[in-house]
Amino acid sequence: MADMLDPKPPRPAQPAKPPTDWTTAEMQGRIAARYRSERTFKFLGLGALSLAAFFLAFLLFTIFRDGASGFRHSEVRLEVNFDPVALGINAAAVRGPDGLTEIRKGDFSDLMLRSTRQLGNAANVVSEGAWLDLRTAVEADPSILGTTRTVWVPVRSAIDLLAKGKFDLDAPEISRGVSDKDIAAWRALDSQGRLRTSFNTIFTSSADSTNPELAGIWGAALGSLLTLAVTIGLSFPVGVLAAIYLEEFAPKNRWTDLVEVSINNLAAVPSIIFGLLGLAVFLNVFNMPRSSPLVGGLTLALMTLPVIVISARVAIKAVPPSIRDAALGIGASPIQVVFQHVLPLGLPGIMTGTIIGMARALGETAPLLLIGMRAFVTDTPMGFTSPATVLPVQVFLWSDDVQRGFVEKTSAAIIVLLLILLLLNSVAIYLRNRFERRW
Repeated sequence: MADMLDPKPPRPAQPAKPPTDWTTAEMQGRIAARYRSERTFKFLGLGALSLAAFFLAFLLFTIFRDGASGFRHSEVRLEVNFDPVALGINAAAVRGPDGLTEIRKGDFSDLMLRSTRQLGNAANVVSEGAWLDLRTAVEADPSILGTTRTVWVPVRSAIDLLAKGKFDLDAPEISRGVSDKDIAAWRALDSQGRLRTSFNTIFTSSADSTNPELAGIWGAALGSLLTLAVTIGLSFPVGVLAAIYLEEFAPKNRWTDLVEVSINNLAAVPSIIFGLLGLAVFLNVFNMPRSSPLVGGLTLALMTLPVIVISARVAIKAVPPSIRDAALGIGASPIQVVFQHVLPLGLPGIMTGTIIGMARALGETAPLLLIGMRAFVTDTPMGFTSPATVLPVQVFLWSDDVQRGFVEKTSAAIIVLLLILLLLNSVAIYLRNRFERRW
């Protein structure tokens, strides 16, 4: 009231600011400094990208250089007489209902030892587990009993690496990694035409082994698939339903805020913490089978669940409110609006987030080490509770082995893992582009 009776005096008029003269030396210097800063920023960004691309290219080059040869292996030709008497097998019983059991009673190790004598001084080039090929051949075709067949069996890892040119033959024997005796045997067999290099079916169809030439990746790959099946079977429905409830039905109060903050924090928790949780809950409390895909999948589901909830909430929130309003306007219930309109429209984003979460789970190692999936497993898993390992753990185990033959097996396993990850990411990109809608 007093201000209205005693108004403030008007401010004096400010003199007009003269226009900027961009032609002065000072302003030209400022403009040059701005452009110089911009060029420096672009140069640093380009340098960072180039450095990252160089390291990525160097990594891929190293992996493919060392691992490409792991998909091929060397074999030696033998003439094998499958004498059932020498094997200790009843040829008549082989044709009966228990034929497989009768075949596995045979002494194929002794048969292989007798067959390698035809190689003379080069008999030691044959792998210790090559007798398994003879047993597999009889199991596949029992009619070969009593006949003499030409069989190609794997050679020892040192001979295999020698045939692939992995050793410097001009180096002294003590530092070469392969003996003069092995080199002489390899050259003798090669001159006789008894050696060949072919696709390594052992690597793609077998499980782990202490011998590099007999080690395979199929057991770990199957373990990874079973583990991911458990992970997605639990985390996808639970994560999507939790996201729907939080986004569409949950009341806005402090408890809902606490749940949302907890989910966001769980997504940033280190994966090894989930391994400790799985060890404490699934193994120590519920006594579930150790080293099994079931426990591995449950542990990875705990780790992946927050990622799926967050990505599903973002996808559901991206559906325009007009879709909900239109459905409610024609009489649909809230449940019908969500499951018949919102969820189908948000499903591409949900699936993309889920597949990316599965790709992360496929590459995890730390939580699986804590629940015992680093065990030495020589058989392929037959179910969700069978002992198994996974691809990242298999890579870790082989990289820690001192035998030189496991170097290429490690890189070859990484190639398989990268191909699977690339496949999953390609599926995610395809789904996003195929079903993406712009509002």
